[in-house]
Amino acid sequence: MITGKYPALRLRRNRKADWARRLVEESNLSNNDLILPIFLIDGKNRIQSIKTMPGVFRYTIDQLSKIVDKAIFLRIPMVALFPYSHSKVKNKLGSEALNEDNLVCRAIKYIKKKYKNQIGIMCDVALDPYTSHGHDGLLKSGYVLNDETIEILIKQSLLQAEMGCDIIAPSDMMDGRVGKIRKALDKNGYQLIQILSYAVKYASSFYGPFRDAVGSKGSLKGDKKNYQMDYRNRLEALREVSLDIKEGADIVMVKPGMPYLDIISLVKSNFKIPVFAYQVSGEYSLINNGIKKGIINNSAILESLISFKRAGASAIVSYYADKVAKDLK
Repeated sequence: MITGKYPALRLRRNRKADWARRLVEESNLSNNDLILPIFLIDGKNRIQSIKTMPGVFRYTIDQLSKIVDKAIFLRIPMVALFPYSHSKVKNKLGSEALNEDNLVCRAIKYIKKKYKNQIGIMCDVALDPYTSHGHDGLLKSGYVLNDETIEILIKQSLLQAEMGCDIIAPSDMMDGRVGKIRKALDKNGYQLIQILSYAVKYASSFYGPFRDAVGSKGSLKGDKKNYQMDYRNRLEALREVSLDIKEGADIVMVKPGMPYLDIISLVKSNFKIPVFAYQVSGEYSLINNGIKKGIINNSAILESLISFKRAGASAIVSYYADKVAKDLK
């Protein structure tokens, strides 16, 4: 509790100069707080722009070194891999997720062979990049099947671990998948592979550009409201996180980010566990468009990322990671 009163107490004294403000700042951002998402595309010698996400690109495997070299130089601790899957490899079962020669598997092997442990690799566990209907699991009569989907997610997780993935990140929102994935990893000798659970993932309108980036937007049938969380709900987030921690999650994710700062703060204050935030594609594109049109300036980028730290996030997945890390370095 702050005691005292004006004029003896003048809070502006601590704001009188830059050096004074820096001495009392409560939240800060470093390169260690950043995770860089990387989109993958098949082919050779291609770096492809993404129309709905200016400044973000898809990379073929032979061009990955350009972005990974940059991330390592900027001391970004980890990259997150997401594939753009051509329609010809998609089917209703998402079988490409279990292909040991798929884009993600090849990218993991390439990065691990070239860079060893210079940088961490986070791999998304979900079927939406690979299903012809665009959902995160097996679809029956418009409903995503829970337990049947988990059996595939277990195999996907084991395959990614075998390739060399450091952090398995189930983003599918199936009930019980964390425990079953943890059990399978441990049984197969992957006790040190971390699980970053997308424990609190809302059915949000902010994912549109990402779905363009991975090629699932045009194929998505319906919405994801029968498995992703209702954005009206707050306390439900505590139940989701509690279950995932009990099942073996090492880290939990809140997604989207800025519209859910209250949820990040709530989770952090209730659980003594690392909480990551995802500044999603829609947030990125809105800020970018605002800057481009002169509505806001570039300082909004850092302000947005600091807001995650202030709310309690341990790290942030952001498409601005490399740009901000360059300024922080």
